Amino acid sequence: MFVDSHCHLVFEGLSERIDDVLAGMRAAQVDEALCICTTIEEFPRVRGLAESHATLWATVGVHPDTENLHEPDADELVALAQHPRVLAIGETGLDYYRLNGRTLADMAWQRERFRQHIRAARRCGKPLVVHTREASADTLAILAEEGASEVGGVFHCFTETAEVARAALDMGFYISFSGILSFKNAQALRDVAAWVPLERCLIEPDSPYLAPVPYRGKTNEPAYVPYVAQALAQAKGLTVDAVAEATTRNYRQLFGR
Repeated sequence: MFVDSHCHLVFEGLSERIDDVLAGMRAAQVDEALCICTTIEEFPRVRGLAESHATLWATVGVHPDTENLHEPDADELVALAQHPRVLAIGETGLDYYRLNGRTLADMAWQRERFRQHIRAARRCGKPLVVHTREASADTLAILAEEGASEVGGVFHCFTETAEVARAALDMGFYISFSGILSFKNAQALRDVAAWVPLERCLIEPDSPYLAPVPYRGKTNEPAYVPYVAQALAQAKGLTVDAVAEATTRNYRQLFGR
């Protein structure tokens, strides 16, 4: 019924109880989950989950916040993405939230990493999983410069404005909403969610973070995706079933599932 388009099941709090997590998914009618890779070092574990469980799939990429670990180029990303359980390139993008005294000019390494991921996605014909935080202008500019509309993808855990959503949609991207949509102080985001066309929406927990109400503050997991669907349904004035059907269809269309 539901699909989780973005989770981190190799992270602490979930990896050590994966059997319980999968059982929770089944009980909540969450049919599949896309396990997101954030470093090349963790990729074997992400891939291993997808190899071991029919309901789990994988991505390959390096999160923009990651520093002082292996830095893949496009060639390596393309090679790793050939695995049949890998559906996308990412999580990739830009994050200027933690500059730690650096200037935007100092973040050129992050922008180059993003370009390498986009080039890899275009070469292997797989969509991008995009993370952007306090960097939307540069994120959109680089996507356009590198021809990312050729493969599209998703802006995950979306918290930006309607203008950013419109620009992403114009490039063929989907917009994914997380448990933040259910937070009391997220009315501006709910307004954006109400505007984004349902046929371009995805839902995710971004577990183990950002658990939706009524689990806010607790470890998040794929079983909580229905609460995200409920928040999106309320924002749009739709039934949960309608949101579940549409977001599952959108997921399958984007990721070839």
